[in-house]
Amino acid sequence: MSLLPLLLALALALVHMLAGSIRFLGKIPRSRWLSLAGGAAVAYVFVHLLPDLNHWQNRFQEHAEHPLLDRLDNHLYLVALIGLTFWYGLEHAVRPHSQPVPDPAKLEQARTLAGRSPREAEWPSGVFWVHVGTFAMYNALIGYLLASERRDLRELLLFFTAMALHFLVNDFALRRHHKALYRQRGRWVLSLAVIGGAVAGMLWPFPPQFIGLLFAFLAGGIVLNVLKEELPEDRESQFWAFVVGAAVYSAVLLI
Repeated sequence: MSLLPLLLALALALVHMLAGSIRFLGKIPRSRWLSLAGGAAVAYVFVHLLPDLNHWQNRFQEHAEHPLLDRLDNHLYLVALIGLTFWYGLEHAVRPHSQPVPDPAKLEQARTLAGRSPREAEWPSGVFWVHVGTFAMYNALIGYLLASERRDLRELLLFFTAMALHFLVNDFALRRHHKALYRQRGRWVLSLAVIGGAVAGMLWPFPPQFIGLLFAFLAGGIVLNVLKEELPEDRESQFWAFVVGAAVYSAVLLI
């Protein structure tokens, strides 16, 4: 049994442990490096994961025992849609319980009155555990897929690189929302989750015909989690950096 997937999972865990020390990534306007990383992760989904779903679709239907499943030619794309919808629903559920971000024109006044910007306020601890708990499952899924699906070295490294960039984007989003709670507890939970997922994938691999379901769900999650960080106006995201990241990683995938 190769230990390379476990080593790569440890490297992904280090992204959460060390990302906070990269100070220039946490500024407003949003660092071009985060936008570039988000573009690369989305490119991996559209150029590599989604086309691969055709392969997994055929593999699943070869083993489908229920007549309804046999008739659904594109059900893995439905799973990708479910993944996107799930993460949208999570954000929709937790944001009403979070601290609102003020209008930029009122930011200086709020900083004077409250001693710090509401932009810097932590979300409530209950929201923190919901947010971090679901992202822990997300990380565990990534770790599981890293270890359970037997791929060649190139495929493994492409997946690892895309997920490392994606973890960087997610980490800074969670740090911005949850501040001290994330630094003290959240990053540890997410780091252990990806390692635990990799160990589970090595010990209890999923039946090969069902791996596509997991990849499809992950694909929807990646798209939503990247775009929800890029689109809000207050982030002042770097569009051209996103385009460059998507273009460069697409080229790498197509070569």
